[in-house]
Amino acid sequence: MAVPVFSRFRAFVRSLRYPGSIRYWELRYAAGGHSGSGSTGRLAAYKAGWLNRFVLENGIQSVVEFGCGDGQQLQLAGYPTYLGLDVAPSAVSRCRALFAADTAKRFAVYDPFHFDPGTAHADLALSLEVIFHLTEEDLYQLYLQHLFAAADRWVIIFASNTNDPSNGPYPHFHPRRFTPDVPAGWRLRAQVPNPHRDISWSDFFVFEKKDK
Repeated sequence: MAVPVFSRFRAFVRSLRYPGSIRYWELRYAAGGHSGSGSTGRLAAYKAGWLNRFVLENGIQSVVEFGCGDGQQLQLAGYPTYLGLDVAPSAVSRCRALFAADTAKRFAVYDPFHFDPGTAHADLALSLEVIFHLTEEDLYQLYLQHLFAAADRWVIIFASNTNDPSNGPYPHFHPRRFTPDVPAGWRLRAQVPNPHRDISWSDFFVFEKKDK
């Protein structure tokens, strides 16, 4: 009986310090926190360089990102037009201030329970190290539906693709095997291994709409 009691106690302690993914990120950004180490440094430079080449080589004119965060990664991007969405109003406000002089970029709060993908259509939909922060099953499923529904041709996800049911020490971090949950009508065109394995287990996953 000791194991179930301990598990329940650990779950209770986690609930006290973790208010759920949406509230967690709003509190974090409102307190001046950042999007994480992957949004700066050599990992950010790698992601931006790879994405900028993809956008240029495929003639992409519009990008929507689900989880724009604090905008640090975006400063390295070269997208013709861009819409950044985030569940945290404080992150959206920060991005609007950071890119106030850039008319090619817009930002809006993403409410997964009332979101209409028709308001955010783009050639390419991006998800960069967001999926493993979607700790609630309903939010995760809604997020995937909206991400793919907003894309006219391409979806690119930068994430790990491995389940971790252990509920480790970081309550805001829940790795998932997401590829089986991709909506019908999409094909995985490429999985690009990340050369910076010492700091990130995420890879690029490139999906293309099947009728294109």
